[in-house]
Amino acid sequence: MQLSRVNQWLLRPWGKPVLWCVCALPLVGLLVAAFTDRLGANPAEKLVRETGEWTLRWLWLTLAISPLREVASLPALLRYRRSLGVTTFVYALLHFVAYAWLDKGLVVDDIIKDVFKRNFIFVGVAGLLFMLPLALTSFNGAIRAMGGRAWQQLHKLVYLVALLGLLHFYWKKAAKNDISEVMVYALILAVLLGWRVMRKGGFKALWQVR
Repeated sequence: MQLSRVNQWLLRPWGKPVLWCVCALPLVGLLVAAFTDRLGANPAEKLVRETGEWTLRWLWLTLAISPLREVASLPALLRYRRSLGVTTFVYALLHFVAYAWLDKGLVVDDIIKDVFKRNFIFVGVAGLLFMLPLALTSFNGAIRAMGGRAWQQLHKLVYLVALLGLLHFYWKKAAKNDISEVMVYALILAVLLGWRVMRKGGFKALWQVR
């Protein structure tokens, strides 16, 4: 009975606006901190780091929708998955813009050289590029135009994006000999992907469900 009531709440028309407001909170917090000079000794590094870590958090939450809706018997959660996916892309784009603007001064030549010089930058940019077609096809019209099967096949790129994001984070932290936080993210991702493998009884499950 209680789960049925939660599902009803999740289906309310105000559900998505509330989600968008929640998703905006970390960004608003960073902007407020920036305008009030509370980003610490290295504001640029803080903005780049925080937008990057929030990208991973939103991506992990996006991947958690399928396990949660089945384990918790909350099918209404599915209507929020695309919104979380778009949020992930927005934060990833902000992460790149913060790096390109605050670290490289929007000098294209310097950005390109840095991408090919540093592995973790290259992997991060690759992850963002793989996210682009997912963001561009995140609306109902794209599903109708592509067909459900092709759309689902394309959006399985989310698994590759997650792995690239984790590798990007690992290489960034490994350079500072600090991978404890990376291990937490890796464990959560292993659980999220492992659930998919176990659900279908093989690694091909990653290409069958989300």
